[in-house]
Amino acid sequence: MDVLEAIKKRKSIRKYLDVPVEWDKVGKILDAGRLSPSAGNVQDWRFIVVTDPGLRKKIAEASLKQYWMEQAPVFIVVITELEKIRKHYGLRGERLYAIQDCAIAATSMMLAAQSLGLSTCWVGAFEEGMIQELLGMPDNVRPQVILTIGYADEDPEPTYRYPLEHITLLNGYGGNARKIKDFGKVFWDHNIVGRAVESTKKTVKDIEKVTRDKRQEHTSKIKKFFKNLVKKKK
Repeated sequence: MDVLEAIKKRKSIRKYLDVPVEWDKVGKILDAGRLSPSAGNVQDWRFIVVTDPGLRKKIAEASLKQYWMEQAPVFIVVITELEKIRKHYGLRGERLYAIQDCAIAATSMMLAAQSLGLSTCWVGAFEEGMIQELLGMPDNVRPQVILTIGYADEDPEPTYRYPLEHITLLNGYGGNARKIKDFGKVFWDHNIVGRAVESTKKTVKDIEKVTRDKRQEHTSKIKKFFKNLVKKKK
């Protein structure tokens, strides 16, 4: 499964089969997170794998009582070591880069899971202090997202997404920026190779037309010549 197919097929699943997830697949999912980019390659994230049923139940309780989470046989809690990112980027690193880094890693893991035939759900609603306490985190370590992972026991309808024309602007937000009303036309306008190919095709057609016209003109002259020749003989 290529990445675009994984993106299109991914859904937020909240019902899971009572089937364990193979550990080699968990390893591949974690590796997708490990290979994700981070600010300055600081790699401030860490991944906590939770498989213990009792601990999963407590985490679900701390996640604003989202008890459906317990069905998933594996949780991956993505955390950030604030001191590590703060050391390099100060307050901006703590308040922005740490969140971005963990979000990228979590998304990579979700897509890896999808490619392996597994389903996931991103859980961002939880009591942070309770999660820290349950997992033994110090104050300078912050949970960012919990991923539930397992084999889906539902196939919900795809959720609605705005069309590209609704959410995309060209060359800015205000001022001279404009909405893209026709993506096909814009792609064409910016597709130099595509335009070159089409131009070449048109040139070939023009040459074929000229050649055909010349052949017809030449054939007409030959016919006329032989016609006149026959008349002279008579």
